[in-house]
Parts: sequence; C-alpha cells; structure tokens
Amino acid sequence: MTDPILESHLQVNRRHFFGRSASGIGAMALASIMNPQLFAADKKLAENNGPGYAPGAVGPTHFAPKAKRVIYLFQSGAPSQIDTFDHKPTLEKLDGKNLPDSIRGGQRLTGMTSGQKAFPAAKSFMPFRQHGNSGQWISDLLPWHAKIADEMCIVRSMYTEAINHDPAMTFFQTGHQQPGRPSLGAWASYGLGSESDSLPAFVVLLNKNTDQQAQPLYARLWGSAFLPSNHQGVKLRSSGDPVLYLNDPTGAKLPDRRKLLDGISKLNALRQAEVGDPEIATRIAAYEMAYRMQMSVPELTEISDEPKSTFDLYGPDAKVPGSHAANCLLARRLIERGVRFVQLYHRGWDHHSNLPGRHPLIAKEVDQGSAALVLDLKRRGLLKDTLVVWGGEFGRTVYKQGSGTRFGRDHHPRCFSMWMAGGGIKGGMTYGETDDWGYNIVDRENTGVHVHDLNATILHLLGINHQRLSYRFQGLDFRLTGVEDHGPVRALLA
Repeated sequence: MTDPILESHLQVNRRHFFGRSASGIGAMALASIMNPQLFAADKKLAENNGPGYAPGAVGPTHFAPKAKRVIYLFQSGAPSQIDTFDHKPTLEKLDGKNLPDSIRGGQRLTGMTSGQKAFPAAKSFMPFRQHGNSGQWISDLLPWHAKIADEMCIVRSMYTEAINHDPAMTFFQTGHQQPGRPSLGAWASYGLGSESDSLPAFVVLLNKNTDQQAQPLYARLWGSAFLPSNHQGVKLRSSGDPVLYLNDPTGAKLPDRRKLLDGISKLNALRQAEVGDPEIATRIAAYEMAYRMQMSVPELTEISDEPKSTFDLYGPDAKVPGSHAANCLLARRLIERGVRFVQLYHRGWDHHSNLPGRHPLIAKEVDQGSAALVLDLKRRGLLKDTLVVWGGEFGRTVYKQGSGTRFGRDHHPRCFSMWMAGGGIKGGMTYGETDDWGYNIVDRENTGVHVHDLNATILHLLGINHQRLSYRFQGLDFRLTGVEDHGPVRALLA
C-alpha cells in the first residue's frame, strides 16, 4: 500500500508548487479587493507602527520620513539660471566680453553654438533683489517667488551629464539618459505605496502649452518600465473627462457595473491560478482603482467648493483648466486626498533666441501658481511634510547664442539652479556657488549636486535609503540613483 504522504510529495513538482503559490496570492489579492475589511489588520499594523510605516515594497520606511508626499514642478526646456536665481553682479563688468577658453575648459557645445566664433557674456536682462528675512536673491522675473523666499532652498550648484533635452529630461525623471527605466514617481509608489484607496499613488498633470517651440513630452517620463505597471503615473487630462471613460459609455447602472467587475475579477483570478502571471493581479487592482476613481475624480476636480481666498491666492488662471495655477491647485487637492507623488510639467522654457522677450511670458505663467502652492500648503499645515521641487533639465549658457538684444542662451549642463521647499528642507538658504562668469561650480567636489544626489535627497526625505530601494530585472538589481558614489545632500536638510 502506497504511503499517502509520499504519494503527495511525488505529485507536487516545482511547477505545481509555484503555480499553487501564485494561485493563493491571487486569491488573497482578489479577496482583499472584494472585501477590504478582510485584511484590515494591515491598516491596524500601520497605525501601530506610527508615521514611519508605509505599505509599499520598503514596508516600514528605512528611517523616519520628513516628507509624506512630493509635488514636483518640472520646467521643461530649462529656465535660465542667470535670469532667475543665480545672482551674478560680476557680469555687469564682464557683459559683452568674450568667454575665455580657460573658463570653458574644452566643454562640448551643442551644434547650435559650436560654430560661433565668439562667445560674448550676457548679464541678466532682469534686475535681482533680496527678499525675506533670509535676504534671498531672486530675479524680478519671478516677483511672486519673492513671497516664499524664506521657505525656499535655492540650489545654485546643480549639474547633469546630458546636454540635449530628451536625454536630460529622461535622466532627471528616471536616473538614466536612455529610455527604459522607472520614473522617480514610480519608484516612490513602488517603495511606499499609496495613502489613498480611491486615487493612484502617482498622478501627472500637463500644463497647457503656449510656446510653439516647446519640447515634446513622452509617457515614458512617468512610466513604470520594469516595475509592476500599477506604479506608472496616471495622467489627468485638462479638457473633457479628466480620465478617459470616467463616465460609463454604456450608461449601465452602478450595481450592474459592480457585478460586471466582480465577474471579471473572478475570471482574472482563475487565469492567474493557471499561469501565475503577477501582471494579472495588477490588472485586477487596476479595474478596482478605475471603479473607485469614477467616484473620487469628479469630486477631486470640482473646485467650486474652494473659498474665494484660494482663488485670490492662485490668481484668475486657477479657474482655467490646464493652466499652471489650476494644476497647482489640483496638486494640493490630490495630496490632501492621499496621493503620494504629483508631477507637473510646464513646457516652453527652451529659448535659443529672443530670451528677453520670451522668458518673461513663460515665467509669468508659472510664477504665481508655484508660489501660491507653497503658501497654500503652509497655511493648511501641509508644507511641513510635503516636499515641493521646482526646476528644469539643465541650465543655460552665460554667453549669447546669436547677437543683439534678441539673443538666446544655449544648453548648459555644468551648473544651474533649482529650488525646494517644505518636507524637511532647510528654508531661506542658498546652497552652492558658481564662478564670476556663472559658467562653473566653484567647489564642485564638495558642493556640487548631481541629478543622482537630488533624487537620493528626495528619497531620503521620504524615509528611503536610495541604496536599498532596488528591483531585480533580467538578472540585475536596478535602482534610481545608479551605482556611482552619490547620496543625499545633508546640508539641505532641516
């Protein structure tokens, strides 16, 4: 007579084992979706662990976070640091003088200025003034930013490796110049999960484009690449329904739609039990998120409940869908509802000609909304644990591209400015310094901030050790900040 235990062992091979394991996981995922109270212990665990706990891949964060969420205001096209945040009074004397070869140091140039015979320096076309108790130097190009001078940490010593727009934007957003890596927001979603059960962890907002020469934006900039696809950014549209098919095109009643989704979920769970594909569990969760978003998104985008004081702060553009001010207001509403990472893109800063005429127009579009967001978060008590980041993919040259008063500035990766506020950042300070020509970082080794350093700092403020947030793909352990010797800039931390 055959031993039943031995018979059982003989019947279960490696494939059966993993197949049944996947089936069990899929069943648990489906059960938790259809009956959220079933796994309410997870919520209790989060409460017991306190503010350091987050239900993502990291589990309890590596250390206590200073920021719970991030709003990233990306200025696509690259604002000129010479005309915004890097005050260079020495350029008053150097204006018009040719940039010495010793300063340029053999740096490669783009094809747009490599053929120039002369490289005359151009001082800022706007005056700078000191603002706030901290005396931050800010250009008159951004008068509303003067109101948040004491909240801002201006980093003047940023540098990057890319010299053209697409690889530079890709590098900032994914940590690599070539496509195919997860975005910063996707890494945050993967590591920390979401604080909301009715909205995605990562949401993207595109401002309406007003510049005919604006750089294109691609969905891969907020994609999840090889991370599970539920971590990719969800783009909210500025016209029509914020999300496609927000309203059921069939006109089905809500109970009928609920019954349909339950049936689809059961079929997906059966399929997952057969093939063990983790993306099926992601698809089950995506259906459920879409169902919940049909309830939550209309309320989110209905801004008529905002008081008059809000619109006075953000300005009249706040009522214009797709404007920067409207998207900044929407970003605040998103993080209030538990969204972990909000990415705003504003295009139009790429000015190779007539910079004095075009830069003020783009700056005006973002100035009030960006400052109002910081002020709004502060008065609501949200700034202390919300990190706001503002900047583009590289800087602009101190020397002129072209000539005359309609000059432009070429791409400049060697030094440029960004600012951060809230979420554990030391406000009212300027970090790093550029030389008299505004062309190089004075002490790059000690005060230079590489793109990987910036991203490591953002993750650090979220309670994540950037070296420990990784994902195995095709036999390699990938991480956002690469394998070079980079890390958080602790001098920026409050």
